Amino acid sequence: MPLAALLVACEPAPPPVAGEPGTPLPGLSEAEAARFASGQALFNRIFTPEDGLGPAFNENQCSACHTLPAAGGSAGSEVIVKATRYNGPGDCDLLSHAGGENVRKQATPLLKAHGVTRESVPASATETARFLTPFLFGLGLVEAIPEDAIAARADPDDADGDGISGRAARGPDGRLTRFGAKADVATIEEFTRSALLMEMGLTTHAGDRDLVDGAPAPAGTDPVPEPEVDARTVELLTAFTRFLAPPARAPARSPEHAEMLAAGERLFARVGCEQCHTPAMRTGSSDSPALSGKTVALYSDLLLHDMGPDLVNVCGRDAAPQELRTTPLMGLQHREFFLHDGRTIDLREAILSHGGEARAARDAFARLPYLDQENVVMFLRSL
Repeated sequence: MPLAALLVACEPAPPPVAGEPGTPLPGLSEAEAARFASGQALFNRIFTPEDGLGPAFNENQCSACHTLPAAGGSAGSEVIVKATRYNGPGDCDLLSHAGGENVRKQATPLLKAHGVTRESVPASATETARFLTPFLFGLGLVEAIPEDAIAARADPDDADGDGISGRAARGPDGRLTRFGAKADVATIEEFTRSALLMEMGLTTHAGDRDLVDGAPAPAGTDPVPEPEVDARTVELLTAFTRFLAPPARAPARSPEHAEMLAAGERLFARVGCEQCHTPAMRTGSSDSPALSGKTVALYSDLLLHDMGPDLVNVCGRDAAPQELRTTPLMGLQHREFFLHDGRTIDLREAILSHGGEARAARDAFARLPYLDQENVVMFLRSL
């Protein structure tokens, strides 16, 4: 290891970066702060069919799906519907040709005039799934974690025999993909472009096409030429997401409450939850001092894990139906619905729904006395 890297590795990690939901990272330069503010305005902008919205879409502004508790959050129980065809290990058809990557629920007036009010689940799908819209808070710090630091935590063959075999997802070009419930997106810019196209039908490349159920939109329903969103808009939206601060943990309400939170945190580690929900990771070197050498309390290893039969959903570019990326728990206090599909509002039920590689930790939690379980839940509610 180079001497400079060794010295950094030996330095004590700084305290986790945090702020109020929707606020920028501390330490942004004047230029970065200006880009954040401009991106925030675009994030809240309402797009219309005259801007290129649709003709099939889910919502007409970014903040419609990322609104609680502030811009960049989630939308409560709002879900995205996906459909795939799984043909066996390593053979996932995303059904892009049939609209399976995002089955959109709304249509513009021009599309409705053709009798289409929403997209349909492809008939060839073998799986469908619902996914909660993700928090965007702190994603710039997550993006700045070195690939090697994530890959080093992988144990795809369970070499240590602990029953946990997390693996790093890779895109077709070999890059590590860390964003999304199926770990299928590599960068925030790619996430932004995909969301504009899949959620709002807004193209960002000249070669993009507006599709309905995977087929070209009916003639006359999408009169705005491609690309409908220019590169500057993509850049500013990306900057807004990249510079969003992760939420701070909730403070203890009393000395007794602080003791219960501390007990819950110790139990969270003791039963094995930390083996996948890694409490903190550190970013690498970045051109932005606000992102460089920072600690992010993400509570995720960003790896894919087999989550067992109860959480089977769709396949992904590098994920089987039973595999999900470890969900970051930062900001959990601001969520009302849990698990990838929002099936429960009960954190205890969410924990007990874990299976597969998480089975041992789940069972250890289930064996805890009720009051100890309550302390774990209370700790999670503080994140």
